[in-house]
Amino acid sequence: MPVELVVPSVGESITEVEIGDWLKNPGEPVNQDDPVVVIETDKVTVELPAPASGTITETLKRKGEKANVGDVIGYMEPSPSGRGQSGEAQARQGEASSNEAARVRASEESVAERPSPSAPLQARVPLPGGEGGGREEQIIPMTPIRRRIAERLVEAQKNAALLTTFNQVDMAAVIALRKQHQDAFQAKYQTKLGFMSFFVKAVIEALKATPQLNAEIRGHDIVYRNYYDIGIAIGGGKGLVVPVLRNAERMSFAEIEKAISDFGRRAQANELKVDELQGGTFTISNGGIYGSMLSTPIVNPPQSGVLGMHTIEDRPVARDGAVVIRPMMYTALTYDHRIVDGREAVTFLKQIRDLVEDPARMLLEI
Repeated sequence: MPVELVVPSVGESITEVEIGDWLKNPGEPVNQDDPVVVIETDKVTVELPAPASGTITETLKRKGEKANVGDVIGYMEPSPSGRGQSGEAQARQGEASSNEAARVRASEESVAERPSPSAPLQARVPLPGGEGGGREEQIIPMTPIRRRIAERLVEAQKNAALLTTFNQVDMAAVIALRKQHQDAFQAKYQTKLGFMSFFVKAVIEALKATPQLNAEIRGHDIVYRNYYDIGIAIGGGKGLVVPVLRNAERMSFAEIEKAISDFGRRAQANELKVDELQGGTFTISNGGIYGSMLSTPIVNPPQSGVLGMHTIEDRPVARDGAVVIRPMMYTALTYDHRIVDGREAVTFLKQIRDLVEDPARMLLEI
């Protein structure tokens, strides 16, 4: 009896999804729990596992088409034993599947040659005089996550009065502290001691001193919070995502590092959950891991501020009347000027600098 491939629930508020790549074609054998198709939303990308072992028989939705949670998007025929085939039978099935998959691909390619509203979502368009010249355009629709990123960035620019202020931080003390304790830290907690935990801790202390940056405008009201849910911007497989450290003020350095490492791993594998990407009272974005020297990060609405970290470079600076070379990082704070004044913004960045340059203050809470 055919087994239905059904769109699963991927979050409380999500009712519609977009079909991504089919990882298995009709005629291909599949084992239970093997990923069959990619399902995309504006927040997360998930893989639908096979509910049983058997063979894919039919796909009802193509890449790029919409589907609702609970919709049947394909069928598979379960194997009699409930397990995948093996031996000579599996070899024969594999050959047949390969031929079937080739026919499916050939069919799709033939459709791609005919321009129509239902054509595949990727096409190459020759430009005038481009025959034989290799001048082509490739049209690829934006993924739901990329569309959502674009919408929120435009929303932030339209609905907030954004301003950015800058500072720089001498990272020598943190670098020395990491070098001194890295081995013991990693042996005890099975995770590396990075820079981000120091900045998360410093941000929380700075937010306590400038609560406007941990607040949001809601209608004609300002909502202040006594908790700190810190979003960490991470480059995922489908684009930038911002998973949230809930109640980060209660987390230790090790807990912060473990959580960020886990976020990064699951972001690349498109395994983050919707509720991990929602909310947040303030965001930290580290463009330094990509080599960025300086940038103006954009606020993640309805938040009122975002801190940008950048690459660490040896630069000449004045210390006690002499020019010395120090490992320096530029920091940038973009804030909503409707709720945060310049004084608060400068105070915030200065406190970040003071705490990171003297990290013992964070440990002693002074």
